[in-house]
Amino acid sequence: MAAAAASTSNPSYIIEVGKDIQYPYPSHVIAPNFVTVKLNNKNEYELWNTQMLCLLSSHDMLSFIDGHFLRPSHGKGKAKEGDMKAWYRSDSLVKGWILGSLSKQAAMSVVNRLTCIHKKAEFTAKDVWDELQRSYATTGKTRLEDTLAAVIVEVEDYFSEAGLTPTDKITNNGNTALHVAVGSSINSHELLERMLEMTPAEIKLLDLKNSDGSTLLHVAAIVGNTKAVDILVRRDPELLLAKDNEGHTPLALSLSNVHSETSQCLVNHIKANKYDALFSGKSGEDHVVLAISSKDFRLAREMLHDIEPTHSDAVLMALAQYFPPELNYWERKEVACIAIYDEIDERIDSYRHVNRSCSSWVQMTIAYIQLGLVFIATVFELILKLIVRPFIEDKFQIHNEAINLFRSVCRRFHSNRFYTKPIFEATRQNACEVVTNIVYRFPDAIWITNEDGHNFIQYSVINRSEKIYSLLYQMSEHKNIYKTIKDSSGNNLLHLAARLAPTDRLKLLSGAALQIQRELQWFKEVEGFLCPLNRMQKNSDDETPQMVFTREHKDLVIEGEKWIKSTAESYTITAALITTIVFAAAITVPGGNNQESGIPIFTNKPAFVIFALSDAVSLFTSVTSLLMFLSILTTRFAEQDFLFKLPKRLIIGLTMLFISTTAMIIAFGATLFLVFGQENLWMLIPIGALTCLPITSFVTLQFPLITDLISATYGRSIFVKKKYGRYFY
Repeated sequence: MAAAAASTSNPSYIIEVGKDIQYPYPSHVIAPNFVTVKLNNKNEYELWNTQMLCLLSSHDMLSFIDGHFLRPSHGKGKAKEGDMKAWYRSDSLVKGWILGSLSKQAAMSVVNRLTCIHKKAEFTAKDVWDELQRSYATTGKTRLEDTLAAVIVEVEDYFSEAGLTPTDKITNNGNTALHVAVGSSINSHELLERMLEMTPAEIKLLDLKNSDGSTLLHVAAIVGNTKAVDILVRRDPELLLAKDNEGHTPLALSLSNVHSETSQCLVNHIKANKYDALFSGKSGEDHVVLAISSKDFRLAREMLHDIEPTHSDAVLMALAQYFPPELNYWERKEVACIAIYDEIDERIDSYRHVNRSCSSWVQMTIAYIQLGLVFIATVFELILKLIVRPFIEDKFQIHNEAINLFRSVCRRFHSNRFYTKPIFEATRQNACEVVTNIVYRFPDAIWITNEDGHNFIQYSVINRSEKIYSLLYQMSEHKNIYKTIKDSSGNNLLHLAARLAPTDRLKLLSGAALQIQRELQWFKEVEGFLCPLNRMQKNSDDETPQMVFTREHKDLVIEGEKWIKSTAESYTITAALITTIVFAAAITVPGGNNQESGIPIFTNKPAFVIFALSDAVSLFTSVTSLLMFLSILTTRFAEQDFLFKLPKRLIIGLTMLFISTTAMIIAFGATLFLVFGQENLWMLIPIGALTCLPITSFVTLQFPLITDLISATYGRSIFVKKKYGRYFY
């Protein structure tokens, strides 16, 4: 390839055109005269790049970095050897110019990088130029694209030099290079596609497995590489049917690892390739169960439509175990705003007849005020809905998908044997909606018993499932059957309530005192439901319900006594210290007293009034708190005391202690302002900030205990006795 002729005005530019030499070689060029920047960081790259291009362009050397003057292939003739020498001479000159224009750190980084890739440092000027562009350029192709291109080139060179192929095993567990590429190319897939192109056509991807029996598609499913799934299935659709050593399909692994997008992609490919075997029999059922366990109810319902009806309750059992919690008040409200105006109009219409019946302007005015209040309340409620909606929309959608799936599953079964285990599992999980839907679908389910002879109401008492037990109050008079019903051991409902609750239910409450209180609430609730005669009935072991309760809860009562005593002792010390401090502050007021009259010097100061009131409040409340905690320490700690007596005293003591601590801090802040404030109002800012610190700490650390006690003792009952409807007649 002959070089273009140079201008004769440039004596340093020498071109020899002949059979042996075909490349330009400017022999007398001082590169620093052209490139004044020593490249060291990205900010300098644009200026350095411009100067280098000017240098190379002015001497017709651009072809060595843009790929036009490639390294000549080796040959045996003298002409070939001459071409090689000429190319090496010119390429080395360009490479020297580039490296000489770099800082020491940049040059070492580039050389070390290229030396690792190329043997014997035989990298070219183009290699250096491309590496600098990848490391420092910010325009043109993105850095990610450049890096990826470099990686692909490196991989190709590595395979070529090592004599390997992408299908060779390179790790201890038998992963091939393709396995590694599938597992690490989630965000970019050009490398995977290039490696697949390098794979011989006669090799089937289905035969590439590691020591776990995982194919490439198994790995893609495990890591959630959706794009790789598309690439691999297009290459070999039979990968969808492959199973690893444990019998798992790629779809099963994707569902197990909760990769919803990848699972949906696999399902679409299975349908497109008509591999119905994956949606038939136990295999299809297993896939639906896995989708339910990963809370992907929409995909489970989609797969359910394609599988054949099964003769197993596994899907219902999975729904009973993983059904989402019930929606609370706001979540049950309309989250959509399509009915905003209809709702307002409906409420306005309800007052129009009032306006017509008004006989005086006073009544008219009252009616319009009521109408305005209704309008404001409606708008406020709808605004709240729109504010809450973003936080509950996902939960609302998941809940609706679970309900739709459950109804689809129920339509497939027509025998009570399919509901036996699911209804008891749902009862144990306190999944009220599952139980109610089963009863609506199959009314005779209320008579189903488990291996211990318990129906689902008895089982709800044993497992402390309050939502299921509350269904009693939605039944007709047939609920009276449960007042006398007994199990095989002669236990009535109250005997079952007297048993110790399962450990997982007890752990829902913090502190043994609250746990025994909840157990007493259950016992009293069931006791109120039964007839007085049944409360004293004995079971097969000749024990009354109260005897069973005492025996079962003996250890828990002891733990509750220890917990509440240790709590009261700790707070007693605190209350005593506060009482001592505020009493001393009351008799030694800030600033002292007048020597003649004995009246405090700061009597007329507003801050002194605040101090006096706060100190008095702190003293009285701390003494009250101290007395409450002392009364707890001296009580008898009987079982029934944990229901109201002890929690009530602990609530009063903690509340008084909180008020006392707050008032003491306020009194101290007022004292600081009196003594050091010197009438400077700006002192209120640091004093107020420091005052809020201990109060906030107390609220953060101790207020949750007060809240739990008040909620458990005086809050809304866990049992819903409101009657919404009947399940059977």
